[in-house]
Amino acid sequence: MWVGGNESAKYWVGVLNEIRNRGTEDIFIISVDGLTGFADAISAVYPKAEVQRCIVHQIRYTTKFVSYKDIKAFMNDLKGVYQAPTLEQAEEGLDRLEEKWGSKYPSSVASWRNNWPQLSAYFKYPYELRRMIYTTNQIENYNRQLRKVTKTRTIFPSDDALFKLLYLATMDITEKWTGRDRDWSKILSQLCIYFEERIEPGDLE
Repeated sequence: MWVGGNESAKYWVGVLNEIRNRGTEDIFIISVDGLTGFADAISAVYPKAEVQRCIVHQIRYTTKFVSYKDIKAFMNDLKGVYQAPTLEQAEEGLDRLEEKWGSKYPSSVASWRNNWPQLSAYFKYPYELRRMIYTTNQIENYNRQLRKVTKTRTIFPSDDALFKLLYLATMDITEKWTGRDRDWSKILSQLCIYFEERIEPGDLE
């Protein structure tokens, strides 16, 4: 865990370097929520990592510009982008979205265009893996549980006191992390194909 008030590229490089120095030599896929400087930091420390931007966060950002009376129709067209079965169909859906809504909601459409390389990374993978990497909701849920134990205290005597509380809360939270995705064997076999040249003998034992 890291506690920091300035989430910049420099900050994230420091975090990722520490992760690397602790022994994480390679990362295949990283799901991010669009934090400033995070993608740049990932490229600097783990240049081979694929970055998948959180679709849920992207939708939230996109729809805040859309009028209530248009939201249903807009979302229906947007689903043709992020729920498309293939990258080609997703790009066709994005073209249709821009043609229909681009002049009325330019910021919404431009956000998808500008971040498309990171928003579309998951289209190369099977559905079972897509649903694991298309959102950062898992870590958001973890953070939400941590906030439950800190919201009643406005002041901590030191950073160590805060870390101890978060550590104890994490121990309680992770006790429930015993499940395994039912499709994990299928996902793992495909990851071994996609990243064959980066997996060494014994890595999966």
